[in-house]
Amino acid sequence: MTLVDSCDAPSAVVGSHALPPSMVERMTLILDVIDGPGARLTLQEVARRTRLPRSTVHRILDQLVRLGWVEHLDLGYCLGGRARRLGGSDNRHGLIRAAAAPLLHELHMHTGLVVHLAVLERGESLYLDKVGGRFAATLPSRVGGRVPAHTTAGGKAMLAWLDPEEVDRLCGRFPTRTTDRTITELPLLHQDLNRIRQRHGIAYERGEAVSGIGCVGVAVRGPDGPVAAVSLCGEVRSVRLEHVAPLVLTATRAVSDALYAESR
Repeated sequence: MTLVDSCDAPSAVVGSHALPPSMVERMTLILDVIDGPGARLTLQEVARRTRLPRSTVHRILDQLVRLGWVEHLDLGYCLGGRARRLGGSDNRHGLIRAAAAPLLHELHMHTGLVVHLAVLERGESLYLDKVGGRFAATLPSRVGGRVPAHTTAGGKAMLAWLDPEEVDRLCGRFPTRTTDRTITELPLLHQDLNRIRQRHGIAYERGEAVSGIGCVGVAVRGPDGPVAAVSLCGEVRSVRLEHVAPLVLTATRAVSDALYAESR
């Protein structure tokens, strides 16, 4: 069977939703939902997000796996080596994940909180890793997912080490609101970023990204500025963020040392 599959007629319809007319469009839909380094989606999740029939998704994924565009691992489907090479940044992301992985697990085991590893891309926090127990499933964050950086502790921790003009460019004149506690005015955001610098890079947010969830984050810094951030998340009513902040600070310094030991 080839990628141009005659079984999928251009006029196929699921309910009232017309399927994309070409195989290339269907392939693109599938690759788009597997949209980040480290993302893992099951067959059912891919079918639901693309709104394509499960049988069609399964057939196309099989072909994409054979061609190297997608990998099929125990936890689901993710981008394959061929797609990652085109992306260009995956090697850098892979190095960051490898350096941070043992520290993320230590943080989770020590605190019981959900741990995130993120990088800053075009004003958004892109999640490279997420470690946690049952509570992690209740959070909307996912590996490969993106959120406005100014709404998260990790994102603000990275923004704090950028020039103010760069922060303005990335966040825009009117930063996006995700909850009623989100900072949506640039002067207030800059005040918060200044406080983060005064705390040696420790950033907090309480309900700014997700209502009822608090987070503490610190940037992993390299010779040229922030390269990633590590954060701990939990329910605002039950977690003392100030108590665990030193652990995050220590972890990010260890990640930075692992990444840049030779340049120091």
